[in-house]
Amino acid sequence: MSSRLFQEVREKRGLAYSVGSYTAGYADAGQVVVHLGTREDNLATCCQVIETELRRLRDFAVPAAELQRAKDHLKGRLVLGTESPGTRMNRLGRAVITDTEMLTIDEIIDRIDQVRDDDVQALAAEFWQPETMSVAAVGPNTDLIRAGIAKVTPHVAEIDPLAVGHGVLAR
Repeated sequence: MSSRLFQEVREKRGLAYSVGSYTAGYADAGQVVVHLGTREDNLATCCQVIETELRRLRDFAVPAAELQRAKDHLKGRLVLGTESPGTRMNRLGRAVITDTEMLTIDEIIDRIDQVRDDDVQALAAEFWQPETMSVAAVGPNTDLIRAGIAKVTPHVAEIDPLAVGHGVLAR
């Protein structure tokens, strides 16, 4: 609830009932996902706000207070996750399956503490590439979906739907 997307899209503007982001890592790839649940008449505005926020991450340093809140949130979730056997096993299993370094919680916290605003900007520049994005959208009005998608990644809005079903666009 404290994320930029949540604050801008839901709290300040009341445009969506669900908005957020997450990452998923795999052995040799991964994804950064932004998800949104809104009415179709709000979609274009929501997508424009999301595009603006992603661009801001790339173009401007994250304010120190915001970066510290994000670090504290991440460390808190990490530590709370150690209380759940399922979360602990998922972390261990992911490290084994992806052949990645198994770090202690203290090592991870230390690495989180080392993140600087220019690190965030560099990652945003690396991953904020609209021409490489994919979109999955479901709704009854394909034209409104395309108009919304065009705000973030115009090339996807121009292609024919690849997924089966009315109002579903995917790349």
